[in-house]
Amino acid sequence: MALNLAQKIIKEHLAEGIMLAGEEIALSIDQTLTQDATGTMAFLEFETMGIPRVKTKRSLSYIDHNTLQTGFENADDHRFLESAAAKFGVWHSRAGNGICHQVHLERFGIPGQTLLGADSHTPTGGGLGMIAIGAGGLDVAMAMAGKPFYLMMPQIIEVRLQGRLQAWVSAKEIILELLRRLTVKGGLGRIFEFTGEGVKALTVPERATITNMGAELGATTSIFPSDEQTHAFLRAQGRENDYREIKADTAAVYDETIIINLEELVPLIAKPHSPDNVVRVTELEGEKVDQVFIGSCTNSSFADLCKVALIMKGRVIHPSVSLCIAPGSRQVLQMLAKNGALYHLVAAGARILESACGPCVGIGQAPGSNAVSLRTSNRNFEGRSGTADARVYLASAETCAAAALNGRITDPRKLGEEIVVRHPVEFIADDRMVAVPPIDGSDITIIRGPNIKPLPKLEPLADKIAQHVVLKVGDNITTDHIMPAGAKIMPLRSNIPEISKYVFVRVDPTFYQRAVDNKGGIIVGGHNYGQGSSREHAALAPKYLGISVVLTKSFARIHLQNLINFGILPVTFVNESDYDRISQGDELVIENLQEAVKSNKITIRNLSNGTFYAVKHSLTQRQTEILLAGGILNYKS
Repeated sequence: MALNLAQKIIKEHLAEGIMLAGEEIALSIDQTLTQDATGTMAFLEFETMGIPRVKTKRSLSYIDHNTLQTGFENADDHRFLESAAAKFGVWHSRAGNGICHQVHLERFGIPGQTLLGADSHTPTGGGLGMIAIGAGGLDVAMAMAGKPFYLMMPQIIEVRLQGRLQAWVSAKEIILELLRRLTVKGGLGRIFEFTGEGVKALTVPERATITNMGAELGATTSIFPSDEQTHAFLRAQGRENDYREIKADTAAVYDETIIINLEELVPLIAKPHSPDNVVRVTELEGEKVDQVFIGSCTNSSFADLCKVALIMKGRVIHPSVSLCIAPGSRQVLQMLAKNGALYHLVAAGARILESACGPCVGIGQAPGSNAVSLRTSNRNFEGRSGTADARVYLASAETCAAAALNGRITDPRKLGEEIVVRHPVEFIADDRMVAVPPIDGSDITIIRGPNIKPLPKLEPLADKIAQHVVLKVGDNITTDHIMPAGAKIMPLRSNIPEISKYVFVRVDPTFYQRAVDNKGGIIVGGHNYGQGSSREHAALAPKYLGISVVLTKSFARIHLQNLINFGILPVTFVNESDYDRISQGDELVIENLQEAVKSNKITIRNLSNGTFYAVKHSLTQRQTEILLAGGILNYKS
């Protein structure tokens, strides 16, 4: 039978189930990826399993998020991660080596393999022809222990690229166009597979920009074929032996086909406060810009920043603009320094940041009050930049460079003759900032600072829940709403009691105290609850506060699994109109809960107004057993 690319890799790694959309499958995992914001918890979880060494082909721990050291917490976490990696057999990319997704693409990704990462932008690896999926840290810890990763078999959606991109139109426009058409919910339960003549001209970094932001569609992952472009990239990285050609069969069938004519694309921009709020740059041209950030795991490659440098050459940024640039990796920074591009950036007035996530997750460079910040990063959720009332726009590196020079949103096509940056024949391959684990880590002691607290104990699901609705929210609540990022909060990722004080702080500053006073409670939400980051703290911290049920119209994929993993009941309305019959503060009761969950016939009684609601879950038998046990660490398969 003819198979598409995604099906080929899934079939090679299928541990359980059948490749039928909507059926639960389990995939064997070749590689795992953690970063310092998710890694401490993932290693603590792995440690509880009592397994001496990871069982994957390769697991990597990256330091790239919490690199701003304003106190002891981040530095202590980094020592913990370095020692844990050595003990458990994990490769460790030190602070300064770069953003996990950029470095993994350059140095470790392998076509045809599976990658599970404790970061929602792990699908970046799809630019190399990998099935690369973001998940919560606990799922990644299970994969490190040699367990398969469970998910619902996605639909495979063909995105056929026709023609070629025009001058000053970039790969960023391709994914922004998909977001414009499909919205942030358009990828739920789907893998996007890119095909067509237009694919052949896209380099691996350009493909990675697209697969990275496929996460904003809510997609399981996105993938490009491994072809001549992949071969050229790996050869330039000195990794030709990792190359493998893999592509869809000629007669492959897809669940749906989306056609994008690249010749019709124009420069696009996402307005605040959602990546799918996309319009043409010309519609906003002339709007004043206060800050420009070029970097993040989306557009921080050598080609991106080299092009920006050539745009800046001989010029100076506008006097009202602060331009900051974060190279995606140490390799990128070295190459920019070697070829002179770094000089042009500095001469133009750019502020060069370290090779880390930085402003993308609110770690430094927060915009001014009510400022407009134009960024190449992948998310512009409200408050994510570190400034509550900032207006963050997302655009290509070219559009950002034009704005930095002019002080206003500018169509990059006005920059003149297009600047073309050729794919390097050879990248600087310097892995000295990556620590290779010893063969035997049994004598290594894990270093634990005072900020690292033990995992909270999880209890089995109660048979009766009687709690108040401590919060009611609307559609598209992100994990940034639930558990914010930023320089103040992220250092507490290894301290659940302390970080729990910040749950929903940007939505309702009184939430924490209300949850404490009520000994927990129930959260009610709208559609796509939990979109965005893979951070499991958005489930674990509410669980610590006693949240027992999250009742919504629909869930985002990763957050749904994180709720199950930590024993919070995720249910949806049978009749969505019942959402309007519940108010914050209402007392809800569910009785005979264990049997109700097993039969999926769950009724909620509202003691405050006398109404009843039929609700349901989407759990498989395995997920049901995990939930009843109180979470995956209590579950004995």
